[in-house]
Amino acid sequence: MSASLLLVGCGKMGGAMLAGWKAAGAAGSVVVVEPFGAPRGLPADVLVVKEASEIPTDFTPDAIILAVKPQMMDQALPNYARYAGTALFLSIAAGKPIAYFEKHLGGHAAIVRAMPNTPAAVGRGISAAVPNANCSDAQKALARTLLSAVGEVAWVADETLLDAVTALSGSGPAYVFLLVETMAKAGVAAGLPPDLSMQLARATVMGSGELLRQSHESAEQLRRNVTSPKGTTEAALNVLMAEGSGGMQDLLTRAVAAGTARSRELAG
Repeated sequence: MSASLLLVGCGKMGGAMLAGWKAAGAAGSVVVVEPFGAPRGLPADVLVVKEASEIPTDFTPDAIILAVKPQMMDQALPNYARYAGTALFLSIAAGKPIAYFEKHLGGHAAIVRAMPNTPAAVGRGISAAVPNANCSDAQKALARTLLSAVGEVAWVADETLLDAVTALSGSGPAYVFLLVETMAKAGVAAGLPPDLSMQLARATVMGSGELLRQSHESAEQLRRNVTSPKGTTEAALNVLMAEGSGGMQDLLTRAVAAGTARSRELAG
């Protein structure tokens, strides 16, 4: 499937998705609307304009990907209402519900709301998506193609679940990066030189993630595989898995709950 695409916003996420579409052969003609000009490294056949009024009049996109910041959406969205009813609108803006887009584009617009995450920049992202009732099967397939070019895709039937998705997988990379930071600091506290401690922490998390990706075993079983009875790993896990407020599970549960609540607040 090769589609005509209009990408509104070409920051880190938009640029990563565009690179994925090109690599996967999912993009035919592409127009990018980016007020700050063409980012480095864009394919030569991508037309970049600074505002919607500069889009060629004969360009008819199959999909419009809204990759601008949520706070810029009110200003940007009205410029594309003319495509409602013909093009698929795929939004990756956090906190903007389908009802918001239907209000501004009309009740006949085909909309998919998605929440990707930053590992999309290296083709290892995951997006959760929900369509509105106007999306045809072909448009849902197109949305899947566009999102799967940068990672996995999971469809949800209940849009309200995207608040928890945002807190878990949208914000989740930051939790992993924080894990690396804290592991490295803990190594320093145990006597390791800072550079070595960070090298060990980074490589351990990267390698563990790749092992998890390639293995058919669950995360729980992989954890058990590393844990010898009465060994060093068990001693450390007794701290991390402590019940109550001192354990990792409680901390992450409260963190994801806080992120979910904030996502709901942003959605209004």
